Amino acid sequence: MGGLFFFLMMELWVPYRPSSVSKPKRWVNNLGLTAFNALLLYLFFSTAMFRTSEYVMHHQSGLLHLFHLSYWTKLFIALAFFDFVLYVWHFLNHKMPLLWRLHRVHHSDLNLDVSSASRFHIGELGISAMIKIGSIFFLGADMLMVMVFESAVVLFTQFHHSSLKVPVRFERIYWTLFVPPSMHRIHHSVVIKERDSNYGAIFSFWDRIFGTLRRDEDQERIRIGMGAYQRPESLNFLRLLWMPFTRPVR
Repeated sequence: MGGLFFFLMMELWVPYRPSSVSKPKRWVNNLGLTAFNALLLYLFFSTAMFRTSEYVMHHQSGLLHLFHLSYWTKLFIALAFFDFVLYVWHFLNHKMPLLWRLHRVHHSDLNLDVSSASRFHIGELGISAMIKIGSIFFLGADMLMVMVFESAVVLFTQFHHSSLKVPVRFERIYWTLFVPPSMHRIHHSVVIKERDSNYGAIFSFWDRIFGTLRRDEDQERIRIGMGAYQRPESLNFLRLLWMPFTRPVR
């Protein structure tokens, strides 16, 4: 909530581009979806995530417990590992038709701002939560590592979804390791070849390593959204929940 408020204020102060559709109506839908998802995730997955972490710590199981490393080293490894899993998961969401049906709820937003960072279908988040639980078990991560990653990924994604005018020099330096708004803006383009790139959440080097990085695009030309969903009235809360069950479109 702190990140949401902060980046909203920054967007209003130094916006990247004006909204092309009603911002209040978009926020009602996006934040309604966010609240709905948060409640269901808390009810069905928070305990499982906590118990999994508690189990691996009690039994000293998982990859991190095989090596004698400092806690700070283990924390960095956990952040990098969770972010890599998120990169792969995001890539698969674009390549597998069933997963794309869920993920297109996120990409159907007609404008990009901080509220877009939490605009997801509960089906996608539910599968993602199960993958996260499996990752905690495999890695042997404690709850502090999980909480640090969860907090970081929310703040980083809020930043790179923001409609925020960021100094070009800062973005060029920031892009070396992390994902700036200009990088993720390409990912939200209606042009499919641009959309199928820049999958990183926190670190940008996964895209660099695996050849999915795209950067030489005219930022002013980028049109946000999906070609099949251009009417704001068809993107309300209930229709977003129903979208995965409608005809497949790219």
